[in-house]
Amino acid sequence: MQNAILLAMAGLFALQSATAAVGQDMKRHAAHLPKHQARLAYTVQTVSVRASCFPGRLRAILSHIAAKTGRRPVITSGHRPHPRRHGSLHGKCLAADFRMPGLSERTIIAAARSAPGIGGIGSYCNGIIHVDVGPQRRWVDC
Repeated sequence: MQNAILLAMAGLFALQSATAAVGQDMKRHAAHLPKHQARLAYTVQTVSVRASCFPGRLRAILSHIAAKTGRRPVITSGHRPHPRRHGSLHGKCLAADFRMPGLSERTIIAAARSAPGIGGIGSYCNGIIHVDVGPQRRWVDC
């Protein structure tokens, strides 16, 4: 029993040391970024959502939406290496689908419409909003 406790304590110590080291590394990395990039204006729903390839134009749109609404969009779909639809901008990492729990669709769409450089804006029955940097167009798929 005592060995199990010692092993558990050693594991916790190792975990604490590793997270502290990562935290220090992240602080150093963030110090070299411009202030607006040090903290992302969106979050991802799961670790499998690919959003690291978003170009600055798309990040700016998501940042604009966050600033207008006071909440960060939760990205549900970003880059899709093999998109279901031919020509989908998700395949080029130029589109994002997101949710913003607690906000009306109307509020989110209004914020997206006012974003500089906005392309497509779509909404779906399940509460997901699509934005991209392609040609300007609007749709409701419900």
